[in-house]
Amino acid sequence: MKITWLGHSGFRIEIAGEILLVDPWLDGNPMFPAERRAEATAGATRILVSHGHDDHSASAVAIARELGIPIYGMPELMGYWAEKHGVETVDFNKGGTVALGEVRVTMVSATHSSSFSTPEGPVYAGTESGYMIAGEGRTIYFSGDTDVMADMEIFEELHHPEIGILAAGGHYTMDMARAAYAAQKFFNFRTVIPCHYRTFPLLEQSAERLISALPDVNVIEPEVLEPIEL
Repeated sequence: MKITWLGHSGFRIEIAGEILLVDPWLDGNPMFPAERRAEATAGATRILVSHGHDDHSASAVAIARELGIPIYGMPELMGYWAEKHGVETVDFNKGGTVALGEVRVTMVSATHSSSFSTPEGPVYAGTESGYMIAGEGRTIYFSGDTDVMADMEIFEELHHPEIGILAAGGHYTMDMARAAYAAQKFFNFRTVIPCHYRTFPLLEQSAERLISALPDVNVIEPEVLEPIEL
């Protein structure tokens, strides 16, 4: 399994024969080197989008067109893209599971908001979500943009994720301290990868508080386009 950070909250996940692009915001992402776009998307088989905000969804349609691959996500957003842009989409909802080859992806709740920008103003994009991505005998919890939720206790009981990709930059999502609380209170992670940080000055710039709070967990501060092998 390889997990590669694309900056901000975007990831390339190579798992059980699939190459998934999760919230791949490439165009306009100040952390992402534009000249390495082809490298980031090479061989991708599907796109997962957690919610409509531009810093998660703005590149999805362009990538889907370039590669001829489907986008998965909330019905309102998928329906809009299918109608307006003619790309292939697969909609599902919280509690639903889709089979992506040998990988199983379950949509789970998050607590945030969801819309995207158009020339006419913001458009409602359904509700925000996270994902449980299961393959190769392991499960990854991609939190999406969220705060701590009591639902996380249920996520652990139902899915037992050993890898947590947690939004932890603060201001718009959990900060490092709250992400650490969620990991301690609700989960039994072996590995935690923070995201949604370092992109802009108002977000947290270091994962030190998360690392210090989770001494028994392998907390990995990712670097853009440097694969993490697990």
